[in-house]
Amino acid sequence: MLRTMVTATNTLTQLQTKLDTISDNLANSNTHGYKTKDAQFSELLYQQYNNDKLDRTLRQSPVGIRYGVGAHVSLIQANQKQGSLQQTDRDLDFAFTKENQYFNILMPDGDGQRTVYTRQGDFYVSPMENGQMMLVNGNGHAVADSNGNAIYFPDFATGFTLSPNGQLNVSYPDGDVITVDLAVTELQKPQTMEHVSGTYIGLPTNLAALGYTQADILTDLQGANRGGIGLSIQTLEMSNVDISKEMTELIATQRSYQFNSRAVTLADQMLGLINGIR
Repeated sequence: MLRTMVTATNTLTQLQTKLDTISDNLANSNTHGYKTKDAQFSELLYQQYNNDKLDRTLRQSPVGIRYGVGAHVSLIQANQKQGSLQQTDRDLDFAFTKENQYFNILMPDGDGQRTVYTRQGDFYVSPMENGQMMLVNGNGHAVADSNGNAIYFPDFATGFTLSPNGQLNVSYPDGDVITVDLAVTELQKPQTMEHVSGTYIGLPTNLAALGYTQADILTDLQGANRGGIGLSIQTLEMSNVDISKEMTELIATQRSYQFNSRAVTLADQMLGLINGIR
């Protein structure tokens, strides 16, 4: 009975992780640029009891009993499938039309900053003290240019246009046009990236321990490679969450949770009966 309770409790903890993942997907079903996450289960180690040595029956499985200790979430991976595009008619709303391409965002990190990546392309201009404007995202973080620096330009811009290769053109009343190349990164191994917050992902801190270098995981699209960028202006990419699939997964996971909870209850009742024997 104690083994039954341990097995069920181990699985309950992992099922809660699965429920949290599903809840996160449903909560972000309307978040632009969000990529749905899938939790994959694996079996934990099991113990083999060879207690039927006299049984000569031919079997496909080994003779005896295999006693498992539950399951665990072995991997939570993001689904990189392209989301649908929503027309916004706003000049600073951008959406990728190709998978695995991301904007570079400069996020404050302690006394410095780190580069994180997102497909959420609703950008704004923030006034600075020197009379210039800075291109930021919805959270106020600076958008990086192709050199990894924040993007500044003079105030009083009259319009913004974007080329498919990620070149932002800022127009002014006197006819001047300032051109800036937005930093775009293509992920070669997106599943090795770690979730930072919201729609932001970043390079894992234990990159060397994983046996990878930064060049193995991502490529900054520069020079001739910028021709491979796919961007659309005045549009935003919707999340790729399939609500019907998530609800189906939610029901199945809740039933598994109830089953394991019932196993704990039954084991507790059996222990109570044993302890009550006089």
